[in-house]
Amino acid sequence: MAGAGDETKFRPPGFATLAVHAGASPDPTTGARNVPIYQTTSYVFDSVDHAASLFNLQTFGYIYSRLGNPTVSALEEKVSALEGGRGAVAAASGHAAQLLAFYVLMDPGSNFVAAKNLYGGSITQFTHTFKKFDWNVRFVDPTKPEEFEAAIDGDTRALFCENLANPGGIVVDIERVSAIAKKAGIPLIVDSTMATPYLWRPFEHGADIVIHSMTKFLSGHGTAMGGIVVESGRFDWAQNDKFASLTQPDPAYHGLTFYETFGDFGFSTKARAVALRDLGPTLAPMNAFLILTGIETLPLRIQRHVANATAVAEWLEKHPAVAWVSHAGLKSSPFHALAKKYMPKGPGGSVFTIGLKGGFKAGVAAVEGVELFSHLANIGDTRSLIIHPASTTHRQLTEAQQIAAGAGPDVLRLSIGIEDIDDIIADLDQALAHGLNRAAE
Repeated sequence: MAGAGDETKFRPPGFATLAVHAGASPDPTTGARNVPIYQTTSYVFDSVDHAASLFNLQTFGYIYSRLGNPTVSALEEKVSALEGGRGAVAAASGHAAQLLAFYVLMDPGSNFVAAKNLYGGSITQFTHTFKKFDWNVRFVDPTKPEEFEAAIDGDTRALFCENLANPGGIVVDIERVSAIAKKAGIPLIVDSTMATPYLWRPFEHGADIVIHSMTKFLSGHGTAMGGIVVESGRFDWAQNDKFASLTQPDPAYHGLTFYETFGDFGFSTKARAVALRDLGPTLAPMNAFLILTGIETLPLRIQRHVANATAVAEWLEKHPAVAWVSHAGLKSSPFHALAKKYMPKGPGGSVFTIGLKGGFKAGVAAVEGVELFSHLANIGDTRSLIIHPASTTHRQLTEAQQIAAGAGPDVLRLSIGIEDIDDIIADLDQALAHGLNRAAE
């Protein structure tokens, strides 16, 4: 009979334990407890045969830091564990991670269907930059899952959305969208930067690939750029003929077939061995170290972020300068029920938008009037951040596109930090009064 200690021994570790320990073990040579920063470009081979086996993907190991680095590998293992994934590939930024993911999936002339409510930089990347590869995007309303299905054709390779979409905080019914993707035999890709794996794990609701801009909450301190692609390991790439890069012999590796050879981590292996190798958006080991350090306190930070953001959102709903608040934690939000279903530990997160009665002029004046808040183009820092998207992150879009993306002229995006709540509210109060006065001039 099993001993009394067996249950404890084999119990899966909790999220906070994984945030501290996953991917991080004492260095076998020095005993260093923190993951060392392996600041090296390359690695010595044991022999010619060892080198050949590495280059042929017959042995796992390190060749050159564009492809892999021990510090970066520890980060990949940690994020994959937090998401419940099978494999992960880190990159220099969230945009780079998106490029790696689509490089594996797309062929010239193929398309993907994306939610129209996305970070403005993603809309620009998908609309303009991806077009140079002849990858085409079709934008749909994510609050109407049937639009995803209607936009799919024989050349569609993936569905893509954000949850707690940046900047509008829209919550997508992922299970419905996942069912549509599965029916079409294509993967569902979710940018989960805003939710983080602490609030929500997309794989548990049918997503196949998760992307993070680790620059945001995972790093958490505004010190490091990074992105990551995580695969669930549960998608059948051979169910149709859409994903030849995974199911057909690769000439760059002497006819090796990635899905046949590597199975449930074939996608991430292809993303590393081909996409990262040839496109080269490598994550620096120093940045990987900073993000690893940030993730250790992710659960604690997110709890404080969400508590502060909920209090601020409730206060703003009653402010005379504010026309509306888009925070899914509010009972007035049309996304409140979905947010509670998918993110019970923090519906709405800590990044949300508000609309000012004074419009564009009031928004500009408010961001110029803050003192505690920082006016900058980032989210997820320990400190509170503010931006007027129409004049910054979404300024490349037309006004119609801005409004469709939830970033119209009257909109402010707030990223609520972990400062004392009374100080956060006091600063917003004086900045909004400044904006209201400017709009009235």
